[in-house]
Amino acid sequence: MKRRDFFQKSALVAAGGSLILPFQGCSTAKPIVNGQGKGKKAKNIIFMVSDGMSSGTLNMGDLFRQRKEGRGSNWIDLYRNQRVARGLMDMASANSMITDSAAASSSWGGGVRVKNGRLNIGENGEEIMPIWQKFKKAGKKVGCVTTVPITHATPAGFCVTSKSRNDQNEIAEKYLALRFDVMMGGGGKYFADRKDGRNMYNEFKAAGYSVVQSAYDMKMATNTKPVLGIFDKDGLPFELDRLNDVDAMAKVPSLAEMSQKAIDLMKDHKDGFCLQIEGGKVDWAAHANDAAGLIYDQVAFDDAVKVAIDFAEKDGNTLVVITSDHGNANPGLYYGDKADKNFEKLFNYKHTNDWILMGFDREGLASTLADRVMSHQGYELKGDQLAFIINKYKEQASDGVYNSYKLPFKEYALYQQDHTSIAFGGMEHSSDFTELAMFGPGSERMKSFMVNTDMHYFMLEVAEVENKF
Repeated sequence: MKRRDFFQKSALVAAGGSLILPFQGCSTAKPIVNGQGKGKKAKNIIFMVSDGMSSGTLNMGDLFRQRKEGRGSNWIDLYRNQRVARGLMDMASANSMITDSAAASSSWGGGVRVKNGRLNIGENGEEIMPIWQKFKKAGKKVGCVTTVPITHATPAGFCVTSKSRNDQNEIAEKYLALRFDVMMGGGGKYFADRKDGRNMYNEFKAAGYSVVQSAYDMKMATNTKPVLGIFDKDGLPFELDRLNDVDAMAKVPSLAEMSQKAIDLMKDHKDGFCLQIEGGKVDWAAHANDAAGLIYDQVAFDDAVKVAIDFAEKDGNTLVVITSDHGNANPGLYYGDKADKNFEKLFNYKHTNDWILMGFDREGLASTLADRVMSHQGYELKGDQLAFIINKYKEQASDGVYNSYKLPFKEYALYQQDHTSIAFGGMEHSSDFTELAMFGPGSERMKSFMVNTDMHYFMLEVAEVENKF
């Protein structure tokens, strides 16, 4: 089949395999490339996702670096210096204008819009082969790195099929069977101490993997074996918390460090590699209206952007895609006489709201909480604010205290707003079109507006891999 015919037919498959909603804005019946014709082949693809990043998050990450470091963010500097193609992407799922991460990643991974909560499972229950499997079958090395469990929705959407994104034990088992080359992040509880008694670490080792569980061991890993790196039982620490915890710094690598190691492990493969990089805890911080958690993790993602762009610029054969899967909470820095100074208070924060609230003893005194906030975030909670938070703890059952959706994150963020000038529009995903940037071979063919499913076929096209599997 000619590549042009393949590409146009693949696009029609994407349209036919998903529910066409009136708001979907589907353009898949049209060529996906922008009309500039065939360019240089992308031997490698690095696909970067700041999960749950609203435009305000991108903006504040840039402002943070400008005010603290005297330079803009790596992502926005790519725009400032006209170094990338830029566009927007419609991320709706098959059953909603507002996607979850599973349906979002599946739209890229499988080229079909699926219902929220599913991973590459179509309308009639059919399994759709995700793109990392296609690239693996085409001879490339493939991998994912993330700051949340490696079994979480965004990496999984590029890798596996599942009726439920929540079946992370099963997703870990599928990773073993598929033998991906580099998988790094959190999620230890899905590999060991499982209810079924299986120790997936031992099974990965028996299958020939290097299993690493510390930053040092990661650095020592070589490309003679595939690598599974798991650095926490659930998500990795928020970056601000990691930076202020000696033990975490020793054990847990940054997203940029994981990204660099993954590239180093795969870059010499003769047929190239494909790597997904996710700043997953940007989304978690947005859900909790955690301003410090949000911005420091966005900056950590931005450091990984530099790693990818520096490699791609030197290599010359690597397409870097930088985007988000959906907005979340629509945060922003809001006008006021003290807005600039308030924002700069974040420079001196030692810990996130998550660390403050999750680590507080439910039997603790209001004065203890006040000291905790002053010592680690540098401001004073008022008496009535302290009383409200303490009462919220007392309302919790003993086994539900550390459920982030039951703790008063929303109220805490509202109190904190007076000190940071950062406000949030909600605590859930939003329907925003997402930012899209591309650097390297293939970027010259990017359209300025894409439907999410277009991305699947775009990557196959620029890598010159036919959709034959």
